[in-house]
Amino acid sequence: MTARVLIIAGSDSGGGAGIQADIKAVTMLGGHAMTAITAITAQNTTGVQGVHAVPTAMVLQQIDSVAQDIGVDAVKIGMIGSAETAAAVAARLAQPDLAAAAVVFDPVMVTTSGSVLADPATIDAFRALMARAMVATPNLPELEALGGEEAVLAHGCSLLVKGGHAEGDTVIDRLLETGEGEVARWEAPRIDTRHSHGTGCTLASAIACGLAQGMPLEPAVARARDFVRLALLDAPGLGAGHGPMGQQAVRNDGLFTGPALNQITLTANDYGVSAAFYKLMGLTQIVDSPSNGYARFEAANGVTLSFHVHEGVSDGNSGGATTYLESGALDAWVAYLARRGVSFDQMPRDEEWGWREARLTDPAGNRLCLYQAGEYRRYPPWRL
Repeated sequence: MTARVLIIAGSDSGGGAGIQADIKAVTMLGGHAMTAITAITAQNTTGVQGVHAVPTAMVLQQIDSVAQDIGVDAVKIGMIGSAETAAAVAARLAQPDLAAAAVVFDPVMVTTSGSVLADPATIDAFRALMARAMVATPNLPELEALGGEEAVLAHGCSLLVKGGHAEGDTVIDRLLETGEGEVARWEAPRIDTRHSHGTGCTLASAIACGLAQGMPLEPAVARARDFVRLALLDAPGLGAGHGPMGQQAVRNDGLFTGPALNQITLTANDYGVSAAFYKLMGLTQIVDSPSNGYARFEAANGVTLSFHVHEGVSDGNSGGATTYLESGALDAWVAYLARRGVSFDQMPRDEEWGWREARLTDPAGNRLCLYQAGEYRRYPPWRL
């Protein structure tokens, strides 16, 4: 069954954050997004020009409508609107029809542009939501406003400490559990862009979608982080301020457990001729390494194609091709296949170009590469 994700959050008229970002994230990750809108905002990339809170009774009515008919596997809570709504939502989520749903709480207080979206009374009411949540996902200023790591963990929820607001060229995100401390850590280079509106909303909704699909929390966070980073890299560059991300462009990126057929490497005998040919075909060149005889191109749907020049090959087809299948759970997939008798020429290993690869041949002798690359397939550090 398609994962059903209920999003309780505010609407962003500019489409960068809030309900709009949530729906895009859940949809692109294969879930079904439903909404209970807590506030209507007039905003764009430069800030929030107006906020109109939705009455608490209407928020609850939206929740009832979808829960009683469609059902809910996970809930993402963002901008809550008021202290009254926070308390009412926490009580509603404790009722039997929603008691089993995983809850991701993103305590939205301030927008990327600096607009305040939660008053002190509402922040104080967040305690009831943290007590119901599986994980809370504050940024560093929000975490400070909530009293710090121990104060959040005291409510019994897990805590994802997001490092985007910290200084430095490396972003560090940490997953903490009550009584255990840090259980996972992710580090990645900071993506230099002003088009980051909606990162927190997108991350929390992507985590909720993973939980709704049956993923444990840690891999759900890992996949959500990959999705956010790709959406940042794919940002369309709209607006004069903090522009929206590019969730709609995150396609065929191997974020699912099942294989994605998204890359093929062909053999070539003349670098310049082949490069010119694939540009003429309408593909966008993203890697240009003539010294290594290697080039990679991207199609409009995000699928990539490479060629590699090999000495002594007079016919481009005679060297054969390698088909690449990507999985977000490569090692588990390879182990599953190996237990069922599939023979591998190379078990999973990390390569210097940032991919983790396993290699084998099919019964007809065709070369296959099973791999996991995250953002490095379309956005390697040396991308043009």
